[in-house]
Amino acid sequence: MKETYKILIVDDEPSILDMLKLQLESEGYVVYTAINAKEALDKLSNCPDIILLDINMSGMNGLDLCVSIRDFVSCPILFLTARVSEQDKINGLMAGGDDYITKPFSMSELLARLSAHLRRENRSHKKTKNKFSEELIIDYSDRSLYIKNNRIELSNKEFEIIQLLSANAGQVFDREKIYEIIWGFDSNGDSAVIKEHIRKIRSKFSEYTEKAYISTVWGVGYKWIK
Repeated sequence: MKETYKILIVDDEPSILDMLKLQLESEGYVVYTAINAKEALDKLSNCPDIILLDINMSGMNGLDLCVSIRDFVSCPILFLTARVSEQDKINGLMAGGDDYITKPFSMSELLARLSAHLRRENRSHKKTKNKFSEELIIDYSDRSLYIKNNRIELSNKEFEIIQLLSANAGQVFDREKIYEIIWGFDSNGDSAVIKEHIRKIRSKFSEYTEKAYISTVWGVGYKWIK
């Protein structure tokens, strides 16, 4: 069975996004689109196999976005740009990019480049599952969490609580359910320990951000804010 590859396209021109999405989906790719860096960070949780990234975006540009995610994303990153100077190409490669596609380009060229990079990818390596936001990165395989590039030291149980809530963002879990999932049905203990673990997590987060990632649903439990 032919493998279906996932592509994330990041470009601040909606017409280009729509055109590329239509064309690439017709070729059998699963396509995610983002119109700015913030949207791109949200879409990275889909674990794309390859990223097409425009350089000249408003706000955080493509080079800066590439630098911010390169340590956590192993898939090829191909820059889309109208810039053609040698220094521009050097800057892109130094930022962590794998290739350049100069606008305007033909679909046949783009498809050939995508195919070549995907063939070179070592598909036997297990993908790292990550969750991204503008300031927060969770590396589930490495069991690590960063806020504004600061690694937050967490106990095993604290990370497991974060993993459960963040991987099911928006879903409410009561304390008893969290305790059952993390400690196990046969574990001895009081589900009130969840309240203390949540307090510690929030305290550690508050050293680096004012954003409340874990919300208390009074009388019900907790949820990760989408």
